[in-house]
Amino acid sequence: MSARRVAIIGAGAGGSSAAYYLSQNAHNLGIKANITVFERSPYVGGRSTTVHVWDDPHLPIELGASIFVKVNKVIVSAVETFNLSIDSSADRLGPENAPELGIWNGYEFVLRTTAGNGWWDTAKLLWRYGLAPIKTNNLMKATTEKFFKMYDEPHFPFHSLTKVAYDLGLTAVTAATGEQYLQENGIGALFANEVIQASTRVNYAQNIPLIHGLETMVCMATDGAMAVAGGNWQIFDEMLRAAKADVRLNTTVSSLSRQKDGSYILGSKSPELSSIAEDTFDAVILTAPYQFSGIGISPLPKHIPNKIPYVQLHVTLFASPHKLSPLAFGLDAGTLVPRFVLTTLAPDEHYGNDPNGVGKPGFFSISIVGGGLNPSDSAKDRPEYIYKIFSPRRINSSFLSNILGVAAPADEEDELSMDEVSWVYRKVWNSYPYEYPRVTFEEIKLDEGLWYTSGIESFISTMETSALMGMNVARMVADEWAGEKENAAEKVAVVQEEEKEYARMNEMGQKPIKAKL
Repeated sequence: MSARRVAIIGAGAGGSSAAYYLSQNAHNLGIKANITVFERSPYVGGRSTTVHVWDDPHLPIELGASIFVKVNKVIVSAVETFNLSIDSSADRLGPENAPELGIWNGYEFVLRTTAGNGWWDTAKLLWRYGLAPIKTNNLMKATTEKFFKMYDEPHFPFHSLTKVAYDLGLTAVTAATGEQYLQENGIGALFANEVIQASTRVNYAQNIPLIHGLETMVCMATDGAMAVAGGNWQIFDEMLRAAKADVRLNTTVSSLSRQKDGSYILGSKSPELSSIAEDTFDAVILTAPYQFSGIGISPLPKHIPNKIPYVQLHVTLFASPHKLSPLAFGLDAGTLVPRFVLTTLAPDEHYGNDPNGVGKPGFFSISIVGGGLNPSDSAKDRPEYIYKIFSPRRINSSFLSNILGVAAPADEEDELSMDEVSWVYRKVWNSYPYEYPRVTFEEIKLDEGLWYTSGIESFISTMETSALMGMNVARMVADEWAGEKENAAEKVAVVQEEEKEYARMNEMGQKPIKAKL
């Protein structure tokens, strides 16, 4: 069997995983796979990417996907396989003795927890919320246990996300909002609205009357959170290296044209080329959301992914020597603000499933994600905190001056002085879909030789699930190759038997029957 040519569009978690596992599967089958990965960004990792504070390569900060957890089988396995180091700096972030986490509703902190004081904080949770935290943990485990069956036979590889979700009883969870699912399972409204909703907001910028039940449970599976030192993008870079893939960065795929023999001509454009380059592939795996890909496919595939609404998330990173101002959060002067500030809605705010439900807080989270010495001549190695804000709108100088407790500029569009904020980086992501309740999901195989991984985004949107779908598609492609190889071997065996019969009859002087190729 000749070498198989595979194009993978996108070098994020899904594309990198697909390349890695397809390379392994092809090797096990004795098939050579030439894998080419097209990525329109100048880096590998997709939403898992880092930026460098003050342009210092020694201060990388995650801009997108920040953490994974110990139950993330694909990601954790890759970290171990590639011997990547886990970042252990999180415990040292922020002002000394500051509370670890706080949930703010725009008026007050409804909850504050302290690092290293687990049993006391558990007691406070039970006093305020009764048995709701324990019930939620048990419900989360029972729900995610169903999901983890997708990794193993007989469910893996799954040819239909809709069918495997139904078979595992997960469509009953995705059919309900988080609010409905929690109510059905006896989780008190106070805990749901304060703690669980704070988690869905920081993870998906969505309130529990909007987001579906499965994604709500995923938000509560935080045990063993970790990150790779230097950036999680290294996981996917290592996958592509191990796959020996031809990775073409800064390259935009513009067209796919299916040929009569089932192959695809792929048109791409890069800054180095003055015209569209064309390459031929036996299979194409699209890992970017179809609606944002801008790829013209001819003829149109049998299955076209639906256009769905995505969250437009503003991420703001900035460095400042100032702690967060307690007055901005309704605290007494001199009180330390928690290192991680999550938000929820106040009791008098009810947005239902309105996607514009950020409420009085005006943001989803503020967290201290690093620290360093300002290298500028004027600062003279001044220690500064590095903050990250998730919000539905652009963070302006008025907002920053308020949370830092410093004077605002006359024009809110002006930046704060370098003495107050020495570095700012802003990014707007189409970060993940609005996870509205649903029971059907996009097809994985769009047409013969054309595969799609981003349909899992409306089911669960994480680095892990994208990597799982990449692994799943890689297995499906390899299984097709295995079937073709088996059919080819059977044809060869038939021809060989006919040739033997031809020779035997020829020796006996009988009229031979010509072997059919």
